[in-house]
Amino acid sequence: MTRQGDFAQASDATDDRVVLTITDHVAEVCLNRPQKLNALDRAMFERLNRIIAQLQEACEVRAVVLHGAGRAFCAGLDLAALQNGGAGFDLMARAASDANVVQQAAWGWRTLPVPVIAAVQGVAFGGGLQILSGADIRIGGENARLSIREINWGLVPDMAGMALWRGCVRDDILRELMLTGREISGVEAQQAGLLTVIATDPLERARALAATIAQHSPDAVRAAKKLANLATSGAEARDLLLAESVAQQALKGAPNQREAVRAFMERRPPAFTDQHPEP
Repeated sequence: MTRQGDFAQASDATDDRVVLTITDHVAEVCLNRPQKLNALDRAMFERLNRIIAQLQEACEVRAVVLHGAGRAFCAGLDLAALQNGGAGFDLMARAASDANVVQQAAWGWRTLPVPVIAAVQGVAFGGGLQILSGADIRIGGENARLSIREINWGLVPDMAGMALWRGCVRDDILRELMLTGREISGVEAQQAGLLTVIATDPLERARALAATIAQHSPDAVRAAKKLANLATSGAEARDLLLAESVAQQALKGAPNQREAVRAFMERRPPAFTDQHPEP
């Protein structure tokens, strides 16, 4: 089953700048300003925030694929917006949880209850790299080009990059990339931890991975992401140990867990429901 995201039905034409579709329990989010290399303006930030809010409540979604239309993932902030002093948001105002509006466009992917797999072709610069970094798994081509670019405009990364890169990029490498604005290849980005894996066709690989994840118990997948987020938050070992136990206790004997075992024993695809127990 395929359907267009509810927000895509709004009359505002700027909704086309980011397109949401949901097919077979996988949401696909496409940055859609290919003529501008998917550069970010105010309308794109607002649209990304609406889509993230929608996906937070989409019980039927089991994985998300995030990518850009055309020959780039995202070239960063639209230079016209930069010349006008930014995208026009109050950066001190919090939009959701601890994040402001621009941070939520990147941080929001990490806070979704389901895994997000990003595919990058071409460039992912500045804010585009931070949106990419919000994904749980990041797949890029050898010819991908990435840069923490803000230093070139007299700025610092301010779209949750510092929180998202913690634990995946070595501290001294991160400092060098931030302080120089140097552009790196997909291969170097993978070695640095900005990308998870290199693939010949990143989008095809991301879609295949999302489809595989969607075949597993959605309860277990959501619980696993929650534990992974806690592990990278700097939580104490005792809190992680307790969180494991709480999650497992909620999963054991629940309908989807019983179905996973039955399907394995009967050598058939499982038929999961999307009513999730809360650990």
